[in-house]
Amino acid sequence: MMRIIVILLSFFLVFGVVNPVLAQSQPQITAEQFQQLDSLAQQALDATNSGDFATAETYWTQIIDLFPDNPAAWSNRGNARVSQNKLNEALADYDKSVELAPNAPDPYLNRGTAYEGLGQWELAITNYNRVLEIDPNDAMAYNNRGNAEAGLGQWELAIADYRKSTEIASNFAFARANYALALYQVGKKHEAIRNMRNIVRKYPNFADMRAALTAAYWEQGKQGEAESNWVSAIGLDQRYQDINWVANIRRWPPVIVAALEKFQKLK
Repeated sequence: MMRIIVILLSFFLVFGVVNPVLAQSQPQITAEQFQQLDSLAQQALDATNSGDFATAETYWTQIIDLFPDNPAAWSNRGNARVSQNKLNEALADYDKSVELAPNAPDPYLNRGTAYEGLGQWELAITNYNRVLEIDPNDAMAYNNRGNAEAGLGQWELAIADYRKSTEIASNFAFARANYALALYQVGKKHEAIRNMRNIVRKYPNFADMRAALTAAYWEQGKQGEAESNWVSAIGLDQRYQDINWVANIRRWPPVIVAALEKFQKLK
């Protein structure tokens, strides 16, 4: 999971309220330049929110061309590139952002996601460790480190990191989901299902856990409950019909991927 850096034009596109790290080093800008930056940043965010990442990349590039020493713009362009699977180009952007703001956590977090996309789990973990050095209570860094540990098959470490993430941010639904899925992987299926049901009770439109309950209930022989959750899951997000997407993009653990595949083939 990437994190879009908070854009505060009052701090001239620096890193959020808590770390306006380069505010003093930026050159003075005119009112016209300020308006131009405001417009470009808003258009970049609008394009991101609409899923038009190529257009978002274009707007971030324009900001970088105007002010190449701004770390937030580099990191956000990296995010737009990751979303287009342009991972090596994204890494170059994150490297530049880290160079410009070595004590800001977000470029490290985002660079970790790019390394994950390349299957370079150890490098991803190194970046998440750096985030946690800067901010030991960064829930997303714990969740993402858990994802990278899962990529290495280090399930108990992943479970510990997912649990820590949920302790810091109890409403972080994907960390809770990842925790439940990892429990299922290590054979703690009843505990996993209990967690899945609790998540669905709180977030009834969470397709990920609806699909996971489909697989888990099918394995238990609860055909009716499996089918009911499946109808809800694919009504919310049809990508769960694509087992390759589930395994390699969403990256469910292999045990529950196999259970969902069995359901799809035998239902």
